[in-house]
Amino acid sequence: YKAIRMKKILLTLLFIIISTNVLAFEKDTNFTIEDFKAAQNEGKTIVVNSWNKYCSTCKAQTKVFNTAKNDFNDVIFYFYEQTENPEIAEFLKIEYWTTIAVYKNNKEIAREMGLTSKKKIYDLIKKGI
Repeated sequence: YKAIRMKKILLTLLFIIISTNVLAFEKDTNFTIEDFKAAQNEGKTIVVNSWNKYCSTCKAQTKVFNTAKNDFNDVIFYFYEQTENPEIAEFLKIEYWTTIAVYKNNKEIAREMGLTSKKKIYDLIKKGI
């Protein structure tokens, strides 16, 4: 009985480890408050995305942003990991990962959470152009 119970515990732990690693993805934080302020002062359109490496919605957004960076050459894209960068989250007043915020001329133009559709994300970006 103990062997069967131990086997179930080990299988459960293995499943949790594999599940977590399947969701994880690599993305870098490229946001600094100084760069953000400088881009705003230059009148640039800025798109900010908050993410978490274990978030499946964030992973889907990343795929869209990888394309968007090529399709919107005049837009600056900043990304930051929400839980590891609380100072950025506080500065932007963004409480949740999956948030996409668009800025232009020193003000926020639009903000949405949880978008994964390429069309909806692109429509949001276009609000700042």
